[in-house]
Amino acid sequence: MTAVPKKKLTAQEYLAIERAAEFRSEFYNGEMFAMAGATGEHNRIKENFAVQLGMRLLNGPCESFTTDQRVLVSPTGLYTYPDILVVCGEVEYADGLFDTIVNPRVIVEVLSDSTEAYDRGAKFRQYRQIPTLEEYILIAQKEPAVDQFVRQSNGLWVLTAYAQLSEMFRMSAVPLEIPMADIYRRVKFQTPDANP
Repeated sequence: MTAVPKKKLTAQEYLAIERAAEFRSEFYNGEMFAMAGATGEHNRIKENFAVQLGMRLLNGPCESFTTDQRVLVSPTGLYTYPDILVVCGEVEYADGLFDTIVNPRVIVEVLSDSTEAYDRGAKFRQYRQIPTLEEYILIAQKEPAVDQFVRQSNGLWVLTAYAQLSEMFRMSAVPLEIPMADIYRRVKFQTPDANP
């Protein structure tokens, strides 16, 4: 018996399904991938970061978006939903429905066991192809750890790692600071010695 190849979707077919769906899915190479639900700690970290970021961007040229904002990596065709993203200047959309952004300057992902390898590997390789992206931030939820990747003028990405609640996290693409303690406010770490 021969396996029947799975029919690949077009981006237009994906968007028609996704726009009517109750649950979010990523799309790449003709396939949809359902997104898993997040833990309470994941959501707490995301909201802490989003609130701190939003307050600091309030009167400037940049704005932040969270969770339900779809992003298209135009060079590769990946449609995805970062935890947080920042756009500076005019927001550019993939089409006239204004629900898929193509020009993020900063992308933030809160890591989980099921997504960490993807967020650090294949997804980051895709994100790096977004011409406007200058900074990629990965936030751990099991311990106080933030990895910040910043694109340099020569195209290389440089990592700065933060691992202490007493540190000040400094963004590069958008010049602002957020105390690590505020990113992790009310978070209960799975690693006992990481709790203050």
